[in-house]
Amino acid sequence: MTDTMDITEYLAKGGRLTNPANVPTRYRAELMKIMATFVDSELAGAAGFADVINEGPGIKERIAAARIVLEKTDNADKVLNLMGEFGADTDRYANHHPWSDRLPRDTAPGTARNAHDMRLSVLNYPLHGWVDAVVMNMLMGLAVDVQLSEFLTSSYQPFAEAIRQAAPREKRHTELAIEGCEKLIQSGEIDDIAASVAYWRPRIDPIFGDVPQNRFEQLRNWGLRHRTNGELGAVWRSRLAETLDRLGLTG
Repeated sequence: MTDTMDITEYLAKGGRLTNPANVPTRYRAELMKIMATFVDSELAGAAGFADVINEGPGIKERIAAARIVLEKTDNADKVLNLMGEFGADTDRYANHHPWSDRLPRDTAPGTARNAHDMRLSVLNYPLHGWVDAVVMNMLMGLAVDVQLSEFLTSSYQPFAEAIRQAAPREKRHTELAIEGCEKLIQSGEIDDIAASVAYWRPRIDPIFGDVPQNRFEQLRNWGLRHRTNGELGAVWRSRLAETLDRLGLTG
């Protein structure tokens, strides 16, 4: 590989990169956006959930919530270290944004809070108590599971490896949320759960918004993306419908 075109052809054929020194400039910019979105979303998600730990109805629930906060923060740290290899100021990064800041609860779906904060838009909205936190974690967890599957075979091998470590943790977070919803249903909280589902579903949906076709094709050629956001969103909506139906929250 002697020039950018050679690298592009190499990536289009399924090649992998393992070192920042071999990464073309435009590829680097897109990879950094993807990694920053992951890091910012994990840190913002952890900060939001940390605020409701003590609202858990029992010790086990609080331990589960604390575990989620710990593991999301650790997931962010692993990918942030990769960003540091590209020159990101990792010491400053964690304190650069007020991760717990949120928009007013009634803000319209899809609204971004800060142009320099790469968190997914849904993480700009506040949690409203324990039931709401569990429901949001379930719906968003199903979305995260789908999104991370897109990066398990990223052409930047160190990032793919970091996601392979993060994905099982995130899947367990989703399972904990589903178990939490089952307990809440048994305790008669079904109306509050349904209200939270109605609140969070339209705020998660925009994270699967369209990417311009020419940009997506370039990302796919580089091995940084594989399926369109429309395809990923369809998988999420199908899994969500199955989960809600299993919990008796449809119909």
